[in-house]
Amino acid sequence: MNTINDFYQKLEEANKTAKIPRIITSGQGAYLTIDGKKKLNLCSSHYLGFAVDERIKRAVKDAVEEFGVGTGYRTLAGTTALHLKIEESLARFKHAEAAIILTGGYMANCAAIQTIIGKEDIVISDELNHASIIDAVRISGVKNKLIYKHVDMADLKAKLQVAADIQKTPKANGDTPLVLIVTDGVFSMDGDLAPLPQIVTLAEEYGALTMVDDAHGEGVIGRGGRGIVDHFGLHGRVDIEVGTLSKAFSVMGGFITGKKVLIDFYKQKARQFLFSNALTFPDLAAVREGVRILETSDEQVTKLWENAKYLKAEFGKLGFDTGKSETPITPVMLGDEQLAISFSSKLFALDVFATPILFPMVAKGAARIRVIPSASHSKEDLDVGIKAFTTVGRELGVLK
Repeated sequence: MNTINDFYQKLEEANKTAKIPRIITSGQGAYLTIDGKKKLNLCSSHYLGFAVDERIKRAVKDAVEEFGVGTGYRTLAGTTALHLKIEESLARFKHAEAAIILTGGYMANCAAIQTIIGKEDIVISDELNHASIIDAVRISGVKNKLIYKHVDMADLKAKLQVAADIQKTPKANGDTPLVLIVTDGVFSMDGDLAPLPQIVTLAEEYGALTMVDDAHGEGVIGRGGRGIVDHFGLHGRVDIEVGTLSKAFSVMGGFITGKKVLIDFYKQKARQFLFSNALTFPDLAAVREGVRILETSDEQVTKLWENAKYLKAEFGKLGFDTGKSETPITPVMLGDEQLAISFSSKLFALDVFATPILFPMVAKGAARIRVIPSASHSKEDLDVGIKAFTTVGRELGVLK
């Protein structure tokens, strides 16, 4: 028996059923070029059109001319004046005391939890939180993991009562276990919002820390796209805000904002910060310009919401079920996985690119096409998509 050969054979078998992504040969604008043809882009998360914005591109080119491309470890030779300026601008934008930038939103979630939570502490998490939160909790090694039903505040309160009982037993060092409530701000598959005011109220009642992953809220909700904490007017009452730069800002990177003492601690102790290269100059320049745009105009955010409302309204008139979305994320609920795959394939044949969302990304029986409009779409673009959805919906019996 050859264990190594068996291992590779199993990998080969698994790879036979792997999903092969479409190869894109253009920028991430309203349209994508795939297989040499122009396809309407209805499935990327570049909400504000910054991925192809001329102002962003100019800022990146200028930064590359001035600084080059690469950086280094932040703790060695990688902390530049530009990194500090971006952190200051993100903190100002989010109305927070301080910010730390990392190489991705995934890394930011891991740093936010792992750095402050030990095995004897307690984490209470929404059952539909993003995979990066689930992995961050695992990495922390915490033994006391409590999951509450999705946005169910009665269940969250019940879990907080369980946590309060656990807290009665001190940790090995004599400290009282910390309790951290963590939730997505915008849930990426359904587009619904976390009931953050109620979460914060319960956290304050039970003495728990709060953390929100606002990946799909940055640049989308709140005044000028400042996110879910701004949307609900909760500045200073949410302990940890995590954001990604890969959605509305259209570049690599993630960040955490909060009290200065907490951010300073992350900069001293977070392994994801200490042992990764700093964000590159092109990414930094794009973020700086993106923040400048959002602080001076709400044009992109307004256009995004106009497009989202139009799309939802038209889908509703046709009879599509778009679930419980409160954001531009617009799921077309289909249920059956093969139906979702066929629906997406037929849309692609009509030059509309909208991918199926299947298990394990969503529960079995909850397959859908997740549609995301952006500020880069015109009304005419959306009409192209609506027409294609109508044609396919009728062909497959989803619409009457």
